Amino acid sequence: MTPPPASTAAPQAAQVLGRVTLVTGKEEFLGERTVQAVRAAVRAYDAQAEFSEALAGDLTLATLGELSAPSLFSSVRCVVVRAFEQLPDESVAGLVDYATHPAEEVALVLVHGGGPRGSGTLAKLRKLATVTEVKSETIKSWDLPKFVIAEGRARGARVDSEAAAALVQAVGEDLRMLASAVEQLVSDFPGARIGEAEVAQYFGGRAEVKNFEIADAMLAGQRLQAMEGVRWAIESGTSPVYLLSSVAGQLRTLANYVGGNRRDINPYQLKKLPGVARGWDEPALAAAIRAVARADADLKGAASDPAYTLERLVLTITGLRR
Repeated sequence: MTPPPASTAAPQAAQVLGRVTLVTGKEEFLGERTVQAVRAAVRAYDAQAEFSEALAGDLTLATLGELSAPSLFSSVRCVVVRAFEQLPDESVAGLVDYATHPAEEVALVLVHGGGPRGSGTLAKLRKLATVTEVKSETIKSWDLPKFVIAEGRARGARVDSEAAAALVQAVGEDLRMLASAVEQLVSDFPGARIGEAEVAQYFGGRAEVKNFEIADAMLAGQRLQAMEGVRWAIESGTSPVYLLSSVAGQLRTLANYVGGNRRDINPYQLKKLPGVARGWDEPALAAAIRAVARADADLKGAASDPAYTLERLVLTITGLRR
């Protein structure tokens, strides 16, 4: 089973007890969300259920038996085994044998952090009818607005696609921060449709948003606005390197658009790019990319005045646009 990248309906006890939940993938936030959902299902089924954890590297058939055995207080248990990729070779056969016939009142969760190690064991487990796999793969940058929209939907709210993209720009690409931001918006605007105005009200003043606004102004040839933005950023303590990374990211997106590679550009950006792209051709974009690379080298040690470096970049990029 591979769910969408955002919140999904919580599992029922019957879906986790007497079964094995296999959590795979490198996205720790989504993986931990699955672990907590299993625990919540077990707790809802039996408030006296016992919970335990172990590292796969320490797991033997004997220790698994101890973890899953009923106690004097409750026969219902939830066992989480982390770093499953570290499972010793001598424990594989016993673990697979247990997963073939898991204890009826035990919810076993195996968390694999991704990568090739342990792939043979994963292949064996995936063949078992008693195993449910939940993948927690890294979400691509262009899919993050979809994650935001799904987070809102899971909380009973509708988030506009433009608002979702604006929130990603404001908060960044950390899923935990994005989920928290959506939760805050839904809490403060209950029952409301969340648009760009609501996002701007709470997150519009963040330095990250200003960085993108400065980058947009540069690429649009708005020299005065971009120069004022750079001076504001420097005076407010914004990292020059972080500001430059925003410019580089927007420039890469523009270059992809002009070059015809538009598949990985999110819809919010696609609405703005045609007007910006009319002032750019490939030679000008190449020169802009070289200017950004030079600024990056300067900011990381080749020059001592970040304000001068960024202001020179504004003059260069706005001068390249037709």
